[in-house]
Amino acid sequence: MESLVNPKTLVEQAYDVILDAICAGTLKPGERLTQDSVAKRLNVSRQPVNNALLVLKAQGFVRDAGRRGLAVAPLDPKLFEAIYQFRSAIEPLAVRLATPRLNAEATRRGRALVAQGRAAAQAGDDKALVQADMDFHSFIYELSDNPMILQTMRLNWQHLRRAMGEVLRISVLAKRVWREHEAILAAMARGDADGAARLIHDHVVLAYRNVSEALPGAPPSTAWAE
Repeated sequence: MESLVNPKTLVEQAYDVILDAICAGTLKPGERLTQDSVAKRLNVSRQPVNNALLVLKAQGFVRDAGRRGLAVAPLDPKLFEAIYQFRSAIEPLAVRLATPRLNAEATRRGRALVAQGRAAAQAGDDKALVQADMDFHSFIYELSDNPMILQTMRLNWQHLRRAMGEVLRISVLAKRVWREHEAILAAMARGDADGAARLIHDHVVLAYRNVSEALPGAPPSTAWAE
């Protein structure tokens, strides 16, 4: 885990560092998190750590561990299925809202994001791949100009980070993801909002199938993913 830096509040800094360590796997499922131990690692007082852990507990990243404080929550297959169900409905909407707003500057930005993702896939850089995937989808959420989509998906993607790294380590899958991203962007650039919406729906469904195969105990694809 990294040390803390300004200008964010200590609570925000503690939250960001702990969350990043959980999502990156530095803090592993089941690992205990006491206020004292985390405060010592971050070189801050217990109060901001306590507040950060309370937020992370409410969001499902940590859970009670009896009298021993808190522990990193295990990966929850049902939560991942719920997130992908939500994505299969909300991301086509985001694309439909974003497509009319895709001007020349936004198109250049989207293509740059695709290029970055392809480069990360070619290099086999797991961390960069996950970040690039998040950045591409966030680009669409932002372009949709719907703050509810952006805020809700920002939290969901933190949960997804915990499993996506396993999936994107498979080179063939990583490269396929960026072909699909490129096709979605191309449809948007043509003004084909319906076509882009269908492509991103299929992209999300296929992503869930890949995650469910990599995540032990995940429910099989059901009617929503057909």
